[in-house]
Amino acid sequence: MNRSGHTDLPLHHGSVPKWLADRMAKLGRAITEVIVMEYGTEVFIQKVSDPLWFQSLGAVMGMDWHSSGITTSVVGALKRAINPISHDLGLYVCGGRGKYSRNTPQELMEVGQKTGLNGSELAQSSRLTAKVDNTAVQDGFNIYLHSFFVSRTGQWSVVQQGMNSETAYARRYHWHSQAFSDYLNQPHTSVYGKNQGLILNLTDRTADNTKASIVQLTKEKPEAIQKEVQRYICMPAHHDVRAKDVDLKRLGATLALAHDTDISKFDDLLLLQGVGPRTIQSLTLVSEVIYGTPSRFSDPARFSFAHGGKDGHPFPVPLKVYDETLSVLRNGIEKAKIDRSEKLKAVESLHRISRSLEGDFEPNANFNEVVERERRDSYKYGGMTVTGPARPPKTAQRQLSLFEAWYF
Repeated sequence: MNRSGHTDLPLHHGSVPKWLADRMAKLGRAITEVIVMEYGTEVFIQKVSDPLWFQSLGAVMGMDWHSSGITTSVVGALKRAINPISHDLGLYVCGGRGKYSRNTPQELMEVGQKTGLNGSELAQSSRLTAKVDNTAVQDGFNIYLHSFFVSRTGQWSVVQQGMNSETAYARRYHWHSQAFSDYLNQPHTSVYGKNQGLILNLTDRTADNTKASIVQLTKEKPEAIQKEVQRYICMPAHHDVRAKDVDLKRLGATLALAHDTDISKFDDLLLLQGVGPRTIQSLTLVSEVIYGTPSRFSDPARFSFAHGGKDGHPFPVPLKVYDETLSVLRNGIEKAKIDRSEKLKAVESLHRISRSLEGDFEPNANFNEVVERERRDSYKYGGMTVTGPARPPKTAQRQLSLFEAWYF
């Protein structure tokens, strides 16, 4: 299923700290390389067009799991990660926020010169998708970010975001070149966004007569083309991750695999022996982003249990775990380039084994206790937020000070 649509996100301000931005680019590159290696560029393009997959990718990267900043940071990370190796991957990322969005057509013309694709047609697609979501669909959100992902074969996805200053929400729009045939005839296969009441939608099939007499539209009420949004994804305003935000059975199976299962019993996981349980937890969620089917991303908040969030929710970003996850992926990618038969068997198996555990799994751990444990142990894993390093609990601080007094 080629999924595209809208997602509503609460506005967050501030920038991504360098310690996280650098890691996001590295993880984005690793995930992209594995997807292209395993499935091809067209599958990556399709995944980018899925709003829930994109949200899950941002969460697994350590961004605030529900904020509008996911769009800017993920697009920026992927652009920095992919473009230096575009020739090898067969993927190109153009555009961005503000002035970078306006440069998209020129960047696409340059891609055309490099690849032999029709740069003029790509640039026209960029302009039309922005125009449709900014003007033809008047839902109160003004586009300020526009990015264009294109493969060497000519398939593309657009990810763009608009802002509604009155509601303090942003809305992200997704397009997939294979999911529609007419820019002005219901190009979104599904529409996600909080019900705003009646909206002006010139892409609806019932608007054909109105489009033919667009001048009269300014003089008449457009009842014939007004349509309520029937399905939506709207990220909540609360910062903390709550039990209702995740599929507890899926999360529980991931935690059980990481912390309660002897991975030495699985031949597929032999290469991961010696990797700590906390890193297994992160790798399992990263594995799902790479290998999971669309139905697995209905609860993007679950993926924040890989690397936390820079705002400290559900817990600080564990830098030591993040770096170990990157190391396992990079080593796997390099080995896969030499021995295609092995690929990334161990990483792929994490996703498969975790899913198998779900079958008979009954969530019994208290969700709040899981979050509290992560926060309590965060300092052990180099936990970081935008405000600084995670600190050990007071009891742990006391034990450390007594030990230091004795030792020194």
